[in-house]
Amino acid sequence: MPKFINFEPLTEQLKKPELLISDFAKFDRPSQLHIGFQALHAFAESHGGELPRPHSDADAPEVLKYAQELAVQGDDKIELNEKLIRELSYQARGDLSPMAAFFGGLAAQEVLKSVSGKFHPVVQWLYFDSLESLPSSVKRSEELCKPLGTRYDGQIAVFGKEFQEKIANIREFLVGAGAIGCELLKNWAMIGLGTGPRGSIAVTDMDQIEKSNLNRQFLFRPKDVGKLKSDCAVEAVQAMNPDLKGKVVTYRDRVGQDTEHVFNESFWEELDGITNALDNVDARTYVDRRCVFFRKPLLDSGTLGTKGNTQVILPNLTESYSSSQDPPEQSFPMCTLRSFPNRIEHTIAWARDLFQSYFVGPPETVNLYLTQPKYIEQTLKQTGNEKQTLENIRDFLVTEKPLSFEDCVIWARQQFEQQYNNAIQQLLYNFPKDSSTSSGAPFWSGPKRAPNPLKFDPSNKTHLGFIITAANLHAFNYGIKCGGFGEEQYKRVMENMIVPEFSPNPTVKIQADDNEPDPNAQPARSGFDDNEELQRIASTLPPPKSLAGFRLVPVEFEKDDDLNHHIDFITAASNLRAENYAIAQADRLKTKFIAGKIIPAIATTTALATGLVVLELYKVIDGKTDIEQFKNGFVNLALPFFGFSEPIASPKGKYLSKSGEVTVDKLWDRFEVDDVTLKEFLEIFKERGLDITMVSSGVSLLYASFYPQSKLKDRMTLK
Repeated sequence: MPKFINFEPLTEQLKKPELLISDFAKFDRPSQLHIGFQALHAFAESHGGELPRPHSDADAPEVLKYAQELAVQGDDKIELNEKLIRELSYQARGDLSPMAAFFGGLAAQEVLKSVSGKFHPVVQWLYFDSLESLPSSVKRSEELCKPLGTRYDGQIAVFGKEFQEKIANIREFLVGAGAIGCELLKNWAMIGLGTGPRGSIAVTDMDQIEKSNLNRQFLFRPKDVGKLKSDCAVEAVQAMNPDLKGKVVTYRDRVGQDTEHVFNESFWEELDGITNALDNVDARTYVDRRCVFFRKPLLDSGTLGTKGNTQVILPNLTESYSSSQDPPEQSFPMCTLRSFPNRIEHTIAWARDLFQSYFVGPPETVNLYLTQPKYIEQTLKQTGNEKQTLENIRDFLVTEKPLSFEDCVIWARQQFEQQYNNAIQQLLYNFPKDSSTSSGAPFWSGPKRAPNPLKFDPSNKTHLGFIITAANLHAFNYGIKCGGFGEEQYKRVMENMIVPEFSPNPTVKIQADDNEPDPNAQPARSGFDDNEELQRIASTLPPPKSLAGFRLVPVEFEKDDDLNHHIDFITAASNLRAENYAIAQADRLKTKFIAGKIIPAIATTTALATGLVVLELYKVIDGKTDIEQFKNGFVNLALPFFGFSEPIASPKGKYLSKSGEVTVDKLWDRFEVDDVTLKEFLEIFKERGLDITMVSSGVSLLYASFYPQSKLKDRMTLK
């Protein structure tokens, strides 16, 4: 149902504002800022349009006077915080990139709401501040905040010259250069991060730019498609701020255990902080562990459509990213996908698996057979699915190997018959539409939909679409050119082929429920019969030497190429299965979204979230140690909702040492010893008032208090 919202005119709202609270810890702040901004306008009107000078103690009292006069004019008398109004005056000429990102993302989303009628708008007023970001480690004065004729004067007006120097000499590591990474780099370029003599920025991203990235990753242009994200992003921000030239190091490696030779101890030790711009939990968790090990601050953020969140991880202050667990990704029971789908998501997942089993897996297996010596004897026996693997090799090299594009069309037509007619007939043979469960309930009830076989119709676009895309992808595997085949040629080939009638096989068993054992699961091979069958199939395979130089080309799934048939095949395959089960079909765009596992990302949320991250970065650079000054953010622009909370403190513990009670951080603290014997190791902890009862390394028990002295005697001197 549409909702109608009425907005009051500005003249009325100035007197009695309706305020959206952006931070419930500052419940009284918006009404004061409402008065303060009016006071700034009044000051500007009386000074020829000029706002108060940066940190001017001469101008601030006048702004305060205007504010006090305005505070008593409305129906509700507003109690003003004098310090707040003074800060408003001090910063009136300031210009902060993260604040521009926050309000720019918010305002742009409001424009989209206006033209689309989608989502709930901000009603009347929203004020937001981050006064906690003001530095306490440096001085601010009118002299230190005056403009210097640099590109950073807007920031200096707020923070002062000394803090600008601290920003310039930071060494920061950005992990990821996608949507969030691009916005962070842009903000960093605008604030001058890492531009000083000691400062630097490291950026890594292993991905290449795809066409679909261009609608939200604004550092990239069409000419950059196919290039590395990290290289192009850095090139773009260096053009924005030439001060960054020579200050940014780019990497093309993922951050993980396999690249610890690249991102080694000296690399981590030299950093002042790390910022994540990642899109998966595993990578985030690894970076988090590294930050805990090297005791480095970490800023993390993520977006999902109109939702965004930011998290601050600080050594010896907060819990880490890994301290809480994200929900697992959605998955579907295999039995549901194979035989009992009831949602379009099920059929799309099934079609994505079909794509893999037709055009990716078997060609890769064939290439291994052709290139690895003794593949049958050594590799095959370890897979646990020997028969299926051998049959795939046989089909692709012998029984179904195409010699022309016409053969690929015939193969595609056979697959249509197998998947959408034969398999459905077999399912209905095993479980007729009038069958019942052991309890007497109808088998085809609840989420189980009774399917209907499809009869191929060449005039049906989805039916023909499956044939065209499957034939082209199968031909791609073999390097066969389609030769400009038109629809009529596809139809002519199919008219001339014979499709055999299907008869259900009474020996076939189908799993009826995921809680039941799979009747088709391959048992452990016990015998002669299995080996004899495998040998029979293996004997039909051509020796690899007879196919020297021949290789298949596995398809590499690419969702953003509209001409490669990948999404078109999955769309057709999914919709045909949906037709089998009377499920509402999905268009190509929705199929691409689900099959490509596209995380919805929009530029408005990304801009706003990165603005919040950089506001927290200011606090990290300042070296704040009061956890109450930091904010984890949770935003949903659709509602709109803004929530900020103090980060959760890291868990603490206590123990009684010889000198008294000692408090330790259970996450960040550790005892470090270097090159000592077992005896010295035990004595170090004894001096701390701690008795060691057991020492182990891996699965080996090196020391236990209950070991006899005769057993420990030789170990005590070992390192």
